[in-house]
Amino acid sequence: MRTVTKAATYAVIVSGIAVVAVGCGSASTSANAPTVSNSAIQTNSQGNTVSVPASASAGSSGSSSASSGPEINTATVTGLGTILVNSQGQTLYMFVPDKQSKVTCVGACASVWPPAALTTGQTAVASGGAKSSLLGSDKNPSGGEVVTYNKWPLYTYVADTAAGTATGQAVNLNGGLWYVMSPSGAVIKTKA
Repeated sequence: MRTVTKAATYAVIVSGIAVVAVGCGSASTSANAPTVSNSAIQTNSQGNTVSVPASASAGSSGSSSASSGPEINTATVTGLGTILVNSQGQTLYMFVPDKQSKVTCVGACASVWPPAALTTGQTAVASGGAKSSLLGSDKNPSGGEVVTYNKWPLYTYVADTAAGTATGQAVNLNGGLWYVMSPSGAVIKTKA
């Protein structure tokens, strides 16, 4: 009986997070973002000082070519070091059940952990400390393709509401563990 109550409570919490995340859009809420090299220093909602891609603090970029896809960048997050992020500074995660070979987070899992999606003809672009040689893609069973890094499919987490947050780090959720990755392609298992 207790497990059902926890599961129901969890479902309500996750649904609420998803609604908040969708309602928030992609606007940046960080006020202090001095530019440092190809990144900006910001304070996230947890009070941590983080270095995020300059494109995340500057807003959206202009148009891109049809073959250019999602940007995979790096940021420094307190307690984790330099990790992979997307162009908005959102932390990118790998999912242990993917076993460095295929996308397994689909359906309800993908609504909590949205994949770094590619549309037909797109390829991911490495920026900052990310290595283009480690970028690739894998077919998504739900359609399209997902960006991979060192053969691991990449995902964001709906509970990460600000650039530089990594609340999904070392979380066991939706059938497995989630971890951030370093620019070298190594999985970082340190708890944030």
